[in-house]
Amino acid sequence: MRIFKTKFFARFARKNTISDFSLENAIRKLQSCVDLGGGVLKFRLARSGEGKSGGFRTVVLYRKGNNAYFVYGFAKNELDNIDKDDLRRFRALAKEMLSYGDQRIEDALDAGELEEIIYSKDTL
Repeated sequence: MRIFKTKFFARFARKNTISDFSLENAIRKLQSCVDLGGGVLKFRLARSGEGKSGGFRTVVLYRKGNNAYFVYGFAKNELDNIDKDDLRRFRALAKEMLSYGDQRIEDALDAGELEEIIYSKDTL
């Protein structure tokens, strides 16, 4: 499995000092996510020095045996939750992105649409 973040999510992560290590940890803990169906998962991430409840929410596109894509993030104090229209759009995006082949991924990486999170394969 490879882990990616979209250009939009990468900007969100940098702005909020969310490390790739934190994102790796979230993927390691797939059982602690909320499965919204259609390959869309929602994770809680703690703010630095705080707990998860007041931290960030991230939307990840993932299916077992596939890659994981961090696509959206928001602070709990800025947005309570995603709405039904957002969920519909995320499910459509999951259908598209989870079907990416190796060449499409490489093209997206080259174009700056995706960034790969590099980790030690022994840790996942």
